[in-house]
Amino acid sequence: MRLALQQAELAYHAGEVPIGAVVVHIGSGRVLARAFNQTEVLHDPTAHAEMLAITAATQRMGGKYLEQCALYVTVEPCPMCAGAMLWGRVGCLVFGASDAKKGYTRYAPQILHPRTEVVSGVLGQECQALMQHFFQARR
Repeated sequence: MRLALQQAELAYHAGEVPIGAVVVHIGSGRVLARAFNQTEVLHDPTAHAEMLAITAATQRMGGKYLEQCALYVTVEPCPMCAGAMLWGRVGCLVFGASDAKKGYTRYAPQILHPRTEVVSGVLGQECQALMQHFFQARR
């Protein structure tokens, strides 16, 4: 999660919503992909950290499934990103801060693949503090 927080800080400094994601191969611990939100710079509403990390990881793995991988993300994924995790069969989702307004658990709590393990709250206070600081600075 620390690596995902580093990605979120890159997003913060780029003027993006500070969310970072990292995909790790569960067996080897090898980092396959790192990404942060880039919706502003790419002018693309789908350029969420999770989407970019999933795409990079599947390209590196040479296949569309990430069953042996964990996706670490600083904030609870939105329904779009959770849907991508479903189709990519992500083995484990680990997120820091919950997102009561836009998180997948509010809109589609059963959207993840049935075998996807979910761990929440990892470094949650740090992840939440970064988000709060970003939005307070913009107001």
